[in-house]
Amino acid sequence: MPLPQAVLFDLDGTLIDSAPDLGAAADKMRTDRGLPSLDYALYRPMAGSGARGMLEIAFGMGPEHLDYEAFKDEFLNNYERAMTVRTAIFDGVHDLLADLAVLGLQWGVVTNKHQRFTLPLTAQIPMFAAAQAIISGDTTPHAKPHPEPLFEAARRMQLPPEQCWYVGDDERDIVAGKAAGMTTVAAHYGYLGSQAQVHSWGADHIIHSPLALVDLLRQA
Repeated sequence: MPLPQAVLFDLDGTLIDSAPDLGAAADKMRTDRGLPSLDYALYRPMAGSGARGMLEIAFGMGPEHLDYEAFKDEFLNNYERAMTVRTAIFDGVHDLLADLAVLGLQWGVVTNKHQRFTLPLTAQIPMFAAAQAIISGDTTPHAKPHPEPLFEAARRMQLPPEQCWYVGDDERDIVAGKAAGMTTVAAHYGYLGSQAQVHSWGADHIIHSPLALVDLLRQA
């Protein structure tokens, strides 16, 4: 496949490890109610599912529960107050972005995280100042797996979608990328549990570390 002009990334589980702060926001709800804290390892595999995943682990609660919306609001408020306390950039990401610059490639972010969280979070992490586009889950009328957020990122970069690669750690990322006509890369690190059927997603490539993407790009 031809060398792209830009690489787009999902955020949580692909560029940054936000699972510790997500888990802490849910666990605080337990301890505030006098319940025992849960092991962080229980929260981590569900971090990619956001509030729904965290509340499922913390309280066994799904969206059908009568109190779900109130608990979701409390969780999101907890998270908003402490989004970067424990969040870290995945090993290799800084070097990956430096290599993209050497290759002359633009890069950006397309996440389902709402702007309420995406913009202040990325503003606190210096590396995101170099991103040419940051698209949140509510930037366009549709979120992934719809391709519109990816189309919006390509428009902001003034590139045809087919000149972009998209890297993500969830099946919806691959579905969105393929629908947008982009080369897709599944990030098989981060939050993926052992049960994830990554090979069934239909991604063009699978990587097991951020820097493995550079090898793919140099082979393109």
